[in-house]
This record gives sequence, structure tokens and C-alpha cells, in this order.
Amino acid sequence: MVEMMLDFMLGPLRGLVSFYVDYQMIFNSLIVGFALYSVLAKPKVKKTSEGQERA
Repeated sequence: MVEMMLDFMLGPLRGLVSFYVDYQMIFNSLIVGFALYSVLAKPKVKKTSEGQERA
């Protein structure tokens, strides 16, 4: 029953989902690595004496 519901809801994307599940560890590692990079690589924001933010 669940397979029938997934086939109906996902339709042609079912093949893409099975590919993602096969390589899930690699994809999740890439996503988490990109998120960490984007958080840690942000430029530091300095405040001036007037209280305005400068990059």
C-alpha cells in the first residue's frame, strides 16, 4: 500500500528518489559540509563608532 501511494505521489520522480536513497550518505555529507562552510566563512562584521555596521 505504501509503495502504491509513493508511486502516485512522486510519479516520475520515483527514480530520482531511489538514486538519492542509494547515495544518501554522500549527499547528506555534502549538504552538511556546505552549510558549515557557509556559516563559518561569513565575513566578520565590524561596528564603527557611529554604531553602523561595516563589512
